[in-house]
Amino acid sequence: MYEQKTKETDNSVIEFIEGVDNAKKREDAYKLLGVFTETTGYDAKMWGPSIIGFGKYHYKYASGHEGDAPLVGFSPRKAKISLYFATGDTQREKLLEDFGKHTTGKACVYINKVADIDIEVLKALITQSITFLRETYPEQ
Repeated sequence: MYEQKTKETDNSVIEFIEGVDNAKKREDAYKLLGVFTETTGYDAKMWGPSIIGFGKYHYKYASGHEGDAPLVGFSPRKAKISLYFATGDTQREKLLEDFGKHTTGKACVYINKVADIDIEVLKALITQSITFLRETYPEQ
């Protein structure tokens, strides 16, 4: 049976951020922590060893695969900062047009530093992602 790798843990978000080697990336992580906390209204929780997540939802795919995931989150990784928003939301792509310097993967938006992005657009991305996930996966 499939075991979900990224699970919510009781690890300290602050201890994780304090462990980030790069001082500028650590500073950006604290900025993002503030923006995500204020925008979502959720306390930050560690998901797996390196994702800071906010809120959670339960998903179930047509294949039968299901699990829990944070509504939104971020991770100050060595190369870039990963931002986690809902996938499959057409509004996300529209909002990203005005976001600033970034690249995208399937589930992540990558930034080099917070100074490269528009914080108001970040707040809109967070809010839109939560709305989309709540509509897509209503609480069971």
